[in-house]
Amino acid sequence: MTQRTDFGATIESQTGTGTIIAIMVVFALIIINRAGGLIYQRDFHAGLNKLSVNDYLVLAGTFHGVHAITSRLNPLHNSTPGVRSSGLELLESEHFRLQCFQTLTGTKFLFFTEPHQPNMDVLIRKVYELYADYVLKNPFYQTDMPVKCEAFDRHLSTYIKPRQ
Repeated sequence: MTQRTDFGATIESQTGTGTIIAIMVVFALIIINRAGGLIYQRDFHAGLNKLSVNDYLVLAGTFHGVHAITSRLNPLHNSTPGVRSSGLELLESEHFRLQCFQTLTGTKFLFFTEPHQPNMDVLIRKVYELYADYVLKNPFYQTDMPVKCEAFDRHLSTYIKPRQ
């Protein structure tokens, strides 16, 4: 069950000893198309320094290149043909955590969160579900083009609410 608070989306999970509540703080979301172009960027919390539009474009292209290189790196020689490394998935610092989710089509979702963010799989699944429902199913949206969908923005805002 998911509940809303003024501090972000709250996730409740039942355990044998009680309920654990984890507050999700997402600083920003960036979506990169399969060619490395920035197609969506949104800040949700003022915890990170503001970047210019050009900086976000450079970040998207740089991350795309680094992800492509790291997906080819494999310390063990993989004997299974066709199976490759997934590339860079997580980058942690003392101030933020960058988590990457790549879809089967090559679209990358970059989540900037607090360093010890719990339940990222739940967050990723929900944001991708919103993207699929309100962007990909939109008859006016062209694949790999910038996302300009009010319904996606609105539903994303209700799921990821900034701290006040």
